[in-house]
Amino acid sequence: MTDLSSLFSTAIDWAAHGLLGATLWQIVLFTLVTTHITIASVTIFLHRAQAHRALDLHAIPSHFFRFWLWLTTGMVTKEWVAIHRKHHAKCETPDDPHSPVTHGIKTVLLTGSELYRAEAKVTETLAKYGHHTPDDWIEKHLYTRYSALGVSLLLILDVLLFGAVGLTVWAVQMLWIPVTAAGIINGLGHWWGYRNFEAVDASTNISPIGLIIGGEELHNNHHTYPTSAKLSVKKYEFDIGWGYIRTLEVLGLAKVRKTPPQLVLGEVKPVADSQTLEAIIANRYEVMANYAQQLRRACASEVARLKAQGAAASGNAWTNLRVAERWLHRDAEKIPSNLRGALDGALQASPALAKLVAMREELRQLWTRTNVSAEQLVADLQDWCRRAEESGIATLREFSLQLRAAR
Repeated sequence: MTDLSSLFSTAIDWAAHGLLGATLWQIVLFTLVTTHITIASVTIFLHRAQAHRALDLHAIPSHFFRFWLWLTTGMVTKEWVAIHRKHHAKCETPDDPHSPVTHGIKTVLLTGSELYRAEAKVTETLAKYGHHTPDDWIEKHLYTRYSALGVSLLLILDVLLFGAVGLTVWAVQMLWIPVTAAGIINGLGHWWGYRNFEAVDASTNISPIGLIIGGEELHNNHHTYPTSAKLSVKKYEFDIGWGYIRTLEVLGLAKVRKTPPQLVLGEVKPVADSQTLEAIIANRYEVMANYAQQLRRACASEVARLKAQGAAASGNAWTNLRVAERWLHRDAEKIPSNLRGALDGALQASPALAKLVAMREELRQLWTRTNVSAEQLVADLQDWCRRAEESGIATLREFSLQLRAAR
């Protein structure tokens, strides 16, 4: 009876404390560390290395990430990569596996993992977009064939280490990727946040601090430069995933293949030339982002001018310029249809703003016209700069001088 009582007491103690006897804060720390490693594995291995080939990984980190993802998520590399590549290829269309634009934000937030699992069963998606992913013995006979075994082993490990509370630890580990990646990144990352660049899709940066989700919060940057191993582009942005990649590179365990292009400015050339044109086209997203800043400055100046007029200012003009201040720098297709009337009113009331918008579209033609020779494009650029500098609009002249300094 005593032995049975002792055994029962031991079982109760194990259920309460596990083999480690860890405190609550130690359990929380363990959970945060393991889920962060999972996020790092997704962003470095699955996303940047496998899906976009932005870096090459040494066999040591590559095999570790594959094992860790099998253990903590059960995701199959080929499936994840194929679905993500299709997302980029069909972004914001009905064929996009998880766009809130077509599926609705509520659906992606709450059932994003179900959308992923449904697409993973589409053999055409895997065949078309899943190429050049691991196909060795361990992938075929363990990671893919027994994809659910890893998370089952993790459940046993969590319960052994922490007792009954290990079930909660495991539940958090299982929910981490569906909530952060399938929900927040695929959902909020195409629905709410700030945009550095006018990418053709609805991608947004959720936060300038790319820390919690491994840098994946900087989603607009990623969709602008999808093959870049670095997701941060502004001085105030931080991509912790990039920090890990640089550490691996210093250790000789990774090789970065591509990072975002940077617009280099030198002395202002008397006349824009072919080198100027090449620099503008290579850095067109940054060029247009800088132009958007000039548009916002011009709108702010118009608002200030109208405010200074006081009672003489028109109520409609004030409202229209306020709308313009928020939306005029965006591409036309990104502006809500119910606001276009107000923007048209602002442009009619301000020749300077109308000129800025018109010349923005002319500038864009430097890289959208494919049936024009390079010599003609250089001549068009020179003409654009001349007209910008003779326009009498200070922000336009300043921007033109910046273009002529591009290297």
